[in-house]
Amino acid sequence: MGRLKKGTAITAAGALAISVIGGFEGLRLNSYQDSVKVWTICYGETKGVRKGMKFTKPECDAMFANRLVEFETGMRKCLKAPDSIPDKPYVMFLSLSYNIGTGAFCKSTLAKKLNVGDIRGACNELPKWSRAGSLTNLLLPRRQAERKLCLEGLPL
Repeated sequence: MGRLKKGTAITAAGALAISVIGGFEGLRLNSYQDSVKVWTICYGETKGVRKGMKFTKPECDAMFANRLVEFETGMRKCLKAPDSIPDKPYVMFLSLSYNIGTGAFCKSTLAKKLNVGDIRGACNELPKWSRAGSLTNLLLPRRQAERKLCLEGLPL
C-alpha cells in the first residue's frame, strides 16, 4: 500500500501531493494539446483524452487523486525501500513519475540512486528531467522547484 491514502482517507503525504503536483500541472477543464502535442485535460491527464472533452473541477479532482495513487503504485514497484523516503522527497519523486511516466522513472538514474539509499543524489537528478520532446529546459523551473522541495525534506 502507498502513502497517499490510508483506507479511504488522504494522508498528509497525499494532501501534499495533490497540492504540489496539482499546482505544477495546473488545471484545465477543456482538453488541449500540450507542448508535445499530446491531448491533455484536468491536471495533466493524458490517458484516453481526445479533442473536445470537458470536465468539471470535482471530476478532475477525483480523476487526479485516483491517478496519483496509480502512479504511486507503479513508482513503489521499482523502489527497494519506498517507505524510508521522507514525505517531501517522496512526493517530488511521485511528481516526476506522474509527469514522465513510471516506465521512464523506474529506468532512471534517479531511481537507481534511491535504490542504493542516496536520496540527496536522487533529489539532485530532478533538474536533468527538463526536456519535453525536443523542447530543452521547458520543464526546468518545475524541476528546480521540485529539487528545492526535495532537499528541504532531508535532514541536514
